Amino acid sequence: MRLLTNPTALTLLAAFVVFVLAFVAAATLIRRMRQRLAAEALTQDVASSLERLPLHAYNAVIQQLKQQKHELLTLQQTERRRAKTSENISAAVLSNLSSGVLFLTINGLVRRTNAAARKILGYASPGGMSATELFRDAAATSGGTQGSLSAFVQAALRNPARLQKATAQYTTPSGEHKILDVTVTCVRTQSGEVLGAACLINDETEVARLQNQQQTQGELSSEMALAVRTSLATISGYARHLVGTKDPETARQFAADIVSEAAELERMIGGFLAGAKAPARAAGA
Repeated sequence: MRLLTNPTALTLLAAFVVFVLAFVAAATLIRRMRQRLAAEALTQDVASSLERLPLHAYNAVIQQLKQQKHELLTLQQTERRRAKTSENISAAVLSNLSSGVLFLTINGLVRRTNAAARKILGYASPGGMSATELFRDAAATSGGTQGSLSAFVQAALRNPARLQKATAQYTTPSGEHKILDVTVTCVRTQSGEVLGAACLINDETEVARLQNQQQTQGELSSEMALAVRTSLATISGYARHLVGTKDPETARQFAADIVSEAAELERMIGGFLAGAKAPARAAGA
């Protein structure tokens, strides 16, 4: 009780309390400052890491894109070389075909032809012409149906599932008449889309001429056989009369008739053989 009433003791007690409070406050402040400094240091480290991370990732993405670009360019070059090689092979095959080949787009325009087609049709460069302009008034027969050749080609473009085959009477721009065997087929992509039509053209003019010649020779052979048979029968009749007659004058007349008939038979056979050899010489030439 005396201590509580002693002013000195009270002063010391108050000073002690103040000191304790100041110590606690200082300790709390120091701890908070340490926490703040630690947080700031951590924030700076994280910020620095975040700043370094995008740059590293950006460089990695750039390198990856460059690698992909290089691979894409390499692939494109390979595909271009492959396409060029395929195109060269196709062009070489078409140029060496004896049959004419031409490609028509879906709207009926000539897109590509080979040398044989240009020679058969009589055009130096038919590219860009329509089927109507190219074939003009050429008449064609297909399966017993008659019509124009351009109509058959247009029908193949309208009906891709059907193969059109026709025999056409064609006249070149120079006026040369030809007999053509034409096959028209549809051209599709791998996905089934119709690109146009391909025409395979064969010149059957010489074949038709030989067939007509053989037919004519067959008819001539039949007529020749009949004529020879008739002439031999006549000679045989003259010979029988000659054997049976005793009149010298009549015998001379029968003999002259036999000689005349034999000469006519020789002339007829010689003419037939000469006519048969002429086409053979022309074909050999």
